[in-house]
Amino acid sequence: MKIGVLALQGDVREHARSLSDCGVSASLVRRASELERVDALVIPGGESTTIAKLARTFGLFDDISARIKNGMPTYGSCAGMILLANQVLDAIVGQETFGGLDVTVRRNAFGRQVDSFESDLTFDGISEIPVRAVFIRAPWVENVGIGVTVLAQVQGHPVAVRQGSIFATSFHPELTGDNRIHKYFVDSVCQQAIVQ
Repeated sequence: MKIGVLALQGDVREHARSLSDCGVSASLVRRASELERVDALVIPGGESTTIAKLARTFGLFDDISARIKNGMPTYGSCAGMILLANQVLDAIVGQETFGGLDVTVRRNAFGRQVDSFESDLTFDGISEIPVRAVFIRAPWVENVGIGVTVLAQVQGHPVAVRQGSIFATSFHPELTGDNRIHKYFVDSVCQQAIVQ
């Protein structure tokens, strides 16, 4: 399976390195022709409105939305979670998302940049030591729809969710050196899509 990292803005290199550490050679995706060559996509953290606007500028927005709707395995971290959500609270006027994930997320739910923090999480599907999570102007999930599984929570709010081939975290696993979240995406989400 060929996995791409949406390379318009955000922590692209960190995600590519984490995938590489999992034995996956990641492709950077900036154009529709590059999107066509991948089987799965990682949408990195960064600034959700900027990523959406650049996806429009580069002619990728509708193609990404269509591929997600058609079952392409997709992982979004932080801003990527916002971009996968069907509904966003505290969105700026005109903010768009690729959609596909039946959740409502709240932007910057944990506060501003100065409120960033790290936490150890119990993550359903990873049974070893807790997952270290870095939250930077992070969203959280306010509501989940039918078919959405909550994999981790902080302060009673879901911060990792999965719905079929769509997986999202409100934190940045690519910043910790612990690649178990990426391995979960590769081994569980992507492999399950191949079997189906």
